[in-house]
Amino acid sequence: MKLYFTRHGKTQWNQEKRFQGMMGDSPLLPESFAAIEALGKTLKDIPFEKIYTSSQKRAYLTAEGISQHLEQPVPIVKTDDLRELGLGSLEGQLIEEMREKYPTDLDNLRHHLENYHPEAFGGEPIEDMLARVDGLVGEAVLEAKEGPLLFVGHGAALTAAIQSLTGKPLSQLREQGGLFNNSLTVLETDHFEPPYKMVKWNDVSFLAGVNQQIDAML
Repeated sequence: MKLYFTRHGKTQWNQEKRFQGMMGDSPLLPESFAAIEALGKTLKDIPFEKIYTSSQKRAYLTAEGISQHLEQPVPIVKTDDLRELGLGSLEGQLIEEMREKYPTDLDNLRHHLENYHPEAFGGEPIEDMLARVDGLVGEAVLEAKEGPLLFVGHGAALTAAIQSLTGKPLSQLREQGGLFNNSLTVLETDHFEPPYKMVKWNDVSFLAGVNQQIDAML
């Protein structure tokens, strides 16, 4: 069974370099819909069994945009379990300003998740996020008949969760950097339980010519 993952289209706050997190939800940029269309056309022949999407608007609008270009109709399941990593009081704030205020914490969020402690700004522990995201993926695999499945989520959460599903420890979850908007990552499994095999990571080759700045802030 193949599991496909993508990050939502680029938003206003992505462009302004603001944290979004679990509660913040700025609108998709107009040019993001061209990138979503390009991804949908790339995936159009894949007979997805289901699409699972974060319940945040920027993600489920991306999921709906992708589905419009698929040859076979597919049910879309919205779930809070795929929401972005909760960033507490950082949400909506400028990233550079918050880096000045919490330099060690935010460096650890970007590079050293094993040392990340978000208590200072009321953020969600990485372990809690991994439990809900990877738990949802595991349940989806168990419930699937044959797959494949598509998951639409967020940069910080999916970057860490996907790597975790391949069996990596916290210290290695950011080694390959963060996911780009509308990128495509694929895992494969012939059993129900992780670890799963990674067959594609953070691919944006299909976005060539699309007017979108490639950005992986987290």
